[in-house]
Amino acid sequence: MKRKKNSSEQNKDRLNFIALGGLGEIGKNMYLLEYGDEIIVIDSGMKFPDSELPGIDYIVPDISYLEANKDKLLAIIITHGHEDHIGGLPYILPRLDVPVYGTKLTLGFIKNKFIDDVPFYKPKYCEIEAGDVIEIGAFTIRFIAVAHSIPEGVALSIETPLGRVFHTGDFKLDSTPVDGRVTDFGAFAEEGDKGVLLLCSDSTNAERSGFTPSERVISGTLDQLFRTYKNKRIIVSSFASNIHRIQQVADVASKFNRRIAFLGRSMIKNVELSREMGCLKIDSKLITLIDDISKYSDNSIVIITTGSQGEPFSGLVTMSKGENKLVTVGDHDVVFLLASVIPGNEKMVNNTINRLFAQGCEVVYEKERQIHVSGHASAEELKIIMNLIKPQYFVPIHGEYKHMVRHSQLAQDVGISPKNIFLIGNGDILTFTRNAPPKKQGRVQSGAVIIDGQAAGSIRSEVLKERRDIAEDGVLVVAASVDDRGNLLAPVAIETQGVFISDDSKSVFNELYAAAEYAIQELSGKKLNVEALKRTLKARVRDILRKRNSSFAVVLPVISVKRSGYYDDTSTYEKDFF
Repeated sequence: MKRKKNSSEQNKDRLNFIALGGLGEIGKNMYLLEYGDEIIVIDSGMKFPDSELPGIDYIVPDISYLEANKDKLLAIIITHGHEDHIGGLPYILPRLDVPVYGTKLTLGFIKNKFIDDVPFYKPKYCEIEAGDVIEIGAFTIRFIAVAHSIPEGVALSIETPLGRVFHTGDFKLDSTPVDGRVTDFGAFAEEGDKGVLLLCSDSTNAERSGFTPSERVISGTLDQLFRTYKNKRIIVSSFASNIHRIQQVADVASKFNRRIAFLGRSMIKNVELSREMGCLKIDSKLITLIDDISKYSDNSIVIITTGSQGEPFSGLVTMSKGENKLVTVGDHDVVFLLASVIPGNEKMVNNTINRLFAQGCEVVYEKERQIHVSGHASAEELKIIMNLIKPQYFVPIHGEYKHMVRHSQLAQDVGISPKNIFLIGNGDILTFTRNAPPKKQGRVQSGAVIIDGQAAGSIRSEVLKERRDIAEDGVLVVAASVDDRGNLLAPVAIETQGVFISDDSKSVFNELYAAAEYAIQELSGKKLNVEALKRTLKARVRDILRKRNSSFAVVLPVISVKRSGYYDDTSTYEKDFF
């Protein structure tokens, strides 16, 4: 008679797939495989905030589950060096303190981030290359070369005690990549022949029919544009990490005898690193410092800069505002935007384009000019991969929900049963056990953490509500100096920022002053209660603003108290919203 397994033994023979980011969204990719008491993490990305998050730098996954299970965590494995896969590491890695695995260039990008953002923390780097097979706890991982819009991307074939999990990373089936590094079809087919329990595949372009064009298409476009605008100074804006795109611009610039100047800290650092590692081949004679561009005629210089997403302090955006100290643009310039717009950034990009036109520039940004080629596989490529891998179960990842739905429909087209396809969300636990179909079993904490400078907080933070309210209605500050009996010692001061006052502003301000002074007088002559005074001030001022201006401005009382024998400044900013 077989002994029945106890609960701890059963838990050990269980494989969980969990996403903390990357499902139903573009960005902040983070996926977990958990077997028994061991966890490995795939990628640690960020995403850009939208207009609903004013002043926020970026967003990373909530890692509460990993922090609570830190003793189980073995490693973080990075598929490639794009921000949506490595951008969260400066916030996340110091909290978890585990080794990071990646290719040479990918780790180089990560090292640069830590030098800039978290110089006090020294990560444990483990360099791998395509073709390597390593063991991390119960997981045996094969790294497989894939073509993408950045060099040295890898897919992962992960053997576990319950079966093989195949994670494609970001990829496309480019037969003529700029660096000659094609997606390794042979390795994909080998892993498929061994048997794959679960395929997790990039869904970004699942809505697009056919095949994604080769990156080399851009070379032809650039050649034509350089000829068309042969007498203008050319400014190219692209992702700083799109090394293939930078390589093609450099190649065409060389053909047309133009020098290249790089602008933007991340652009300069990525170019230097990629050249050092042999991933970017540009003759030193072609490169000039941005400070020296005035030495060259318009038809003999190309400026490559950041700002393709309308980032507020990027090179292109400061140029468009006339605020860049190194480059002043005008009617002698043409700007090529060599990047697609990340969802949520459309308004910032459009504003940048409009400002560039207003400065007199010609701007090439239209899709029909074929100035950008995606780095992600389209529908037919996704179907080819599913046919090569032949998975028993399938989870679409890396995409908005509509992309994941379309990807699941493609999976059905190639014969994967609908009951074997799982559309899950961030935090869902997909559990595999022996001799039973997988099930969604519960959830872990997931979500978003907002990063503002060095500070982190919840996306539901009161700070964000305060920012939105101040942005919408402005702020009014009421300052008063009183003694310890609440008697007014000086006239009340009122200052506003961003508050619209009616045409009869003098009358409105007189009423505001009178209401504030009356509120103070109401509470004077007895022991001072600062909190009660602030509440009363806000109520009186708020009433006037609503009646005279229909204004919902934020009111901040500032109370200075002069006590007997000494001066005690107990000024505070009290925030209230209505």
